[in-house]
Amino acid sequence: MNCKLSKRHLTHRPIDQARVRRILAAFLVGLTLMKMPTIVASEELTIRPQAAPGPLDNPLKGWCPYTDAGEITQPYSMVFQYVSWKHLEPHEGEYRFEEWEAEAWSVARAKGKHIIFRVYVDYPNLETGMPEWLVQQGVRMRPYKDHGGGLAPDYDDARMILAMENFIAALGRRYNQHPRVAFVQLGMLGFWGEWHTWPKEMLYASLKTEQRIIDAYRKAMPEKSLMVRYGRDYAGKQSWIGFHDDMFPQDTDNGTDWSFLAGLRASNRTENWKTAVVGGEMVPNQAGKWLGKNFVQTKKMVTATHFSWIGPYCPALERKTNREFQRHSDELVRLLGYEFRLTEIRTQSSINSGGQLSLRLRGENQGVAPFYYMWPMAVGLLDMNGRLVKTFATTIDIRKWQPGDFDEVVLLSVDVPPGEYDLAVGIIDPWTSKPSIQFANHLSIVDGWSVLSKVNVTPKKQ
Repeated sequence: MNCKLSKRHLTHRPIDQARVRRILAAFLVGLTLMKMPTIVASEELTIRPQAAPGPLDNPLKGWCPYTDAGEITQPYSMVFQYVSWKHLEPHEGEYRFEEWEAEAWSVARAKGKHIIFRVYVDYPNLETGMPEWLVQQGVRMRPYKDHGGGLAPDYDDARMILAMENFIAALGRRYNQHPRVAFVQLGMLGFWGEWHTWPKEMLYASLKTEQRIIDAYRKAMPEKSLMVRYGRDYAGKQSWIGFHDDMFPQDTDNGTDWSFLAGLRASNRTENWKTAVVGGEMVPNQAGKWLGKNFVQTKKMVTATHFSWIGPYCPALERKTNREFQRHSDELVRLLGYEFRLTEIRTQSSINSGGQLSLRLRGENQGVAPFYYMWPMAVGLLDMNGRLVKTFATTIDIRKWQPGDFDEVVLLSVDVPPGEYDLAVGIIDPWTSKPSIQFANHLSIVDGWSVLSKVNVTPKKQ
């Protein structure tokens, strides 16, 4: 406001100097406060954990070697085991699953490892896996000389089919919910249980028999991720089934119509990996080549197939290695299957006992495939001695963490005594009942729990 004062006003109304000083001081204080940042007390906490190379022995991915092929030279979390039908059912209706587990699953190289298995009937150059009681019933055995020779049963004999279906039903009763069994290959049919008898195609099963075996496995093991060799015919019509390639990566996509990926494309099964596992065996004794000069092609095929694991022959069985081999081995394991990395954690630094704690986890699956089972994800509070004080169940479904980003929020009612705690998360392996999957981050690990932050629990408000 433009205020013009005359001499008369100044003469007759002297200025109140004290009042002016008060007004000026108030103005300067206000100006200072306008320039200062607003400070608000907050209990919210945002953490962006540093990325790190993922573990090389996370469960249900990576290398899956034989247990009887010599020294295993790389970290691994699974082992692969063949077993013959007659070993598991030496007499009709008499199943020796427990005896097999005691023999094969307890060897030193299998200790603490998950199992993938395939039951075979005809393994070239080995004693037949056909139960003698079934041969005595009259099922015809046909000799061949290929691959070292052997005896191929008549897979289409009605007695053979019924016996296989009964056996598969028994397998399901034993292993459908067995927490140590990772994946099951259908096996049973063809050389090595690989669903072919090349080059003697006349020895193989009919499409009708294939269908009955697939249906029998599906009925017996609805909770296991099952794998079949080829994405063709009836198997190629199943959206739920997984696949295994046994000449990886040489014949995975070699330009022929019989290659592994060509079969999946022809049957429109290239997206099955989103819900069912894909894996298989590397070309025997060729790890040096495929982790050496041909490594680019190997990575390309892992990405194209969305492989989760490689075995039973795999780079973990190679004895002669060098720095390049080791670097490529580690890189490939981290690419196979899932690789979970946390990018941001949002929670609270303090909370009243009995209050509700919010935890938000943002992250990325850096691998080529998801995790295939509903392993529970839990939140834990650990005291300053590392002792687990409280666990909280969540409804997080890690199967939904497809390659790419994920974002989860959980609310926890924290009813624990006042004090300082470590807030941690763990993905629980139903076999061990302990946290098992680790993140690709620099996080403190306490008994498998990944520690995210500290939280101070204060006394309840009265």
